[in-house]
Amino acid sequence: MNRSVPVFVLLGSSILWGVTWLPLKHFGTYGIQGPLVTLCAHGSLGLIALPLLWRRRGSLRAHRWPMLWLAFVAGLANVAFASAMLVGDVTRVMALFYMLPAWGVLGGRFLLGERIDGSRWLSLVGALLGAFLILGGPDVLASPPGWVDFVAVLSGMAYAMNNVLFRKAHQVPVSTKVAVTFVGCLAWAAGLTALGPGSIPGAVPSGVWLMIVGFGWVWILLATLGTLWAVNQMEAGRSSVLIIMELVAAVVSAALLLGDVPLPIEWAGGALILFAAVLEARRVAAPGVAEPSEPRVCEGAG
Repeated sequence: MNRSVPVFVLLGSSILWGVTWLPLKHFGTYGIQGPLVTLCAHGSLGLIALPLLWRRRGSLRAHRWPMLWLAFVAGLANVAFASAMLVGDVTRVMALFYMLPAWGVLGGRFLLGERIDGSRWLSLVGALLGAFLILGGPDVLASPPGWVDFVAVLSGMAYAMNNVLFRKAHQVPVSTKVAVTFVGCLAWAAGLTALGPGSIPGAVPSGVWLMIVGFGWVWILLATLGTLWAVNQMEAGRSSVLIIMELVAAVVSAALLLGDVPLPIEWAGGALILFAAVLEARRVAAPGVAEPSEPRVCEGAG
């Protein structure tokens, strides 16, 4: 196979993830909230995944707790991301979501026992300082972050834990873990939709609901499969750097289509987060530290 094929597939998948804000913002114009969008898009895939997990229930029993936690954090990450993106500023939400290096370092330390060396401390500090600047720098105390900011950060935290658990449960087939993540989205979205009063808006054309389901079955599934296939064909560090294209695609598309040009302090914060992501992605495993037996999976947002 031509070595450039996985690169182009991963770049394409990353761009798809990076511009997921476009359909999400469109759905938001109808008053549809994040949990309901996730229920129709990701949850419909979760329904299809249930028979697969039922057939593999015997082997899943030995890994039931890691898989339950994976479903929990994956569902939380996707519901939180959709909720923040539907009402928040595209660039701000994406940048705060991409504090993944900070949460990945901490999750790797406490869940996988990975050592935090000088490079990882630098990555951690860079991501946190970048978020501080995006939230206003010194003015953050005068104007506290809103709920959308907290939900965006929460989505990144949950997604980082999703990746850590994905790597930790390396004995479980990738297809099973992907199915578990979609079922987690189904559970979270169904629960929040049921509990949220007035969460199902009226007078939404039936074609919009079909669009949301199609968004899940085509856009999300294509981006997911493209990412999974590509990262299994190349080095983890290289794939992680390429996946940062998600953030670039989101910022550039928002600037071109919405005129949403970041302020200088936000550019500085985004640059620090980008630096932390590249630094973490290009790390070389320390001597004596074994890599996971399966390729690292770094799916995109959404």
